[in-house]
Amino acid sequence: QVQVVESGGGLVQPGGSLRLSCAASGNILSINAMGWYRQAPGKGRELVTSMGKDGNIRYADSVKGRFTIAKDSAKNTVYLQMNNLKPEDTAIYYCYVLERFDNYWGQGTQVTVAS
Repeated sequence: QVQVVESGGGLVQPGGSLRLSCAASGNILSINAMGWYRQAPGKGRELVTSMGKDGNIRYADSVKGRFTIAKDSAKNTVYLQMNNLKPEDTAIYYCYVLERFDNYWGQGTQVTVAS
């Protein structure tokens, strides 16, 4: 089993910044990808960003130029730096870890962008 723990959510004003962290622990042999999804009220879960084992990165069009994913492989941790936040970024952010062929999810962290 792999445990995934997120942190760093909160309330921020439009234009502000937040940094989310996601740490994976447990029975880890090979992490093939880590990333973030989000789910806004009344909407489905959508991919925000992902980083593969080879360093390949994907971003949703809605966050390109504002969000940055980074990885500390030694700590099995990824970070999501979110700048110039907008009210439409309000959602629960879920970290996922693809360990070999299995996906593991964190419990989610709330990000609210409001004035």
